[in-house]
Amino acid sequence: MKPATTLGVFFLALIAFGHLLRVLIGWNLIIADTDIPMWPSVLVVVVFGTLSVMICREHKQEAAAP
Repeated sequence: MKPATTLGVFFLALIAFGHLLRVLIGWNLIIADTDIPMWPSVLVVVVFGTLSVMICREHKQEAAAP
């Protein structure tokens, strides 16, 4: 994988993992006296996690092709 792609996958997975921890542990997120609900974190886990996996699979398919 190219370095930029590897870095992108790493950051996408890291952000998804952080939000997954927030959902599982139940951390509250308060920004400017506003309590942020959990559903945006669930959405981030699904979207960013899926993007990370899709990029890794795409690389594996390109590497396997002659």
